[in-house]
Amino acid sequence: MSRLPFDPAFDELPGSLPVFPLPGVLLLPGGRLPLNVFEPRYLAMVEDALKGPRLIGMVQPRSEPDAGDLRDVGAAELYGTGCAGRLTAFQETDDGRYLVTLSGLIRFDVTSELPSLRGYRLVQPEWDPYAGDLEVADPPGIDRPRILEALRAYFDATGIAGDWEAIEETPNEKLITSVAMICPFEDSEKQALLEAPTLERRAEAMTAILEMAALRGTPAPDGGDAARH
Repeated sequence: MSRLPFDPAFDELPGSLPVFPLPGVLLLPGGRLPLNVFEPRYLAMVEDALKGPRLIGMVQPRSEPDAGDLRDVGAAELYGTGCAGRLTAFQETDDGRYLVTLSGLIRFDVTSELPSLRGYRLVQPEWDPYAGDLEVADPPGIDRPRILEALRAYFDATGIAGDWEAIEETPNEKLITSVAMICPFEDSEKQALLEAPTLERRAEAMTAILEMAALRGTPAPDGGDAARH
């Protein structure tokens, strides 16, 4: 992925990381995720992140409570791997929300959970397995024609309209990252894409998911561009 001027170096990554547990939301290195933040604990998290390295970890909870369950999804067990994003855009609203953008930087493994701070969760991240996320690379082993064929079939089956001129001009890494993040895959499928060790493996897994979803006619996603919490 392309490094940004304010991205931290690997040896500058922190030993603790605030995390935002959201089911069905995927952030990948090089991707951009808009967030609509309104809960007091997550407003506090954004405020604290802006005072420090501006890093927030996105990680899925393993299960989402039923509608009648009083347990909070924010307290649910977490998947073991997430992705840290850097706050690269920030806007206040008149009704007390923050509209922010996280730019995906590097994945991490959750080694332990630390005491919460101002209501939000903190983890101790292990960065070492994912040092390669900070490198700029577009590996040659990507089957781009198969990806595009699978994506066309998926869009046709789900009724999603795509700008094919723009899609065909998009570099491999950006295309794979964008499709993986935007398409309404199952939570477990999103987690598998996150945990894929290389971009080639992520491309293979994503293509297989697209092909299977096209066969079963997965419905198009509901409206809304920003994750809300």
